[in-house]
Amino acid sequence: MTDFVLDASVALAWCFTDEASAAADRLLDRLETENAAVPAIWHFEVANVLALSEHRRRISRAESADFIARLQVLAIEADEEGPARAFSQILDLARDKRLTAYDAAYVELAMRLGVPLASKDHRLCRAAESLGITVFNAA
Repeated sequence: MTDFVLDASVALAWCFTDEASAAADRLLDRLETENAAVPAIWHFEVANVLALSEHRRRISRAESADFIARLQVLAIEADEEGPARAFSQILDLARDKRLTAYDAAYVELAMRLGVPLASKDHRLCRAAESLGITVFNAA
């Protein structure tokens, strides 16, 4: 059973101290007993930020590897249905809420599963709330 949808912004707050927040830490604690779902794009988003951060010397390869190892033991499951909805429900949400398709994938997943969305992205949180989705604002 999925308890909430996890935005990449929250997971990355667990990696970078300058992005950390008490709310993000509480969500990490929740993953000890709860399960999170993520859109199929989530792993690419996290990997992209890590690669860019390594290039900019914000983080080392070893630190990236350590962070990835910590993520891999958490109860985070990638959604397999999202890509089939990209040209329909997700595109419609992106259009209607003026979101990127990537962000709309998080909203669509939370709506479909009927669970809260955890994010640090204020615009994404506002869009989700406007649709009646409970939001865990981790900013």
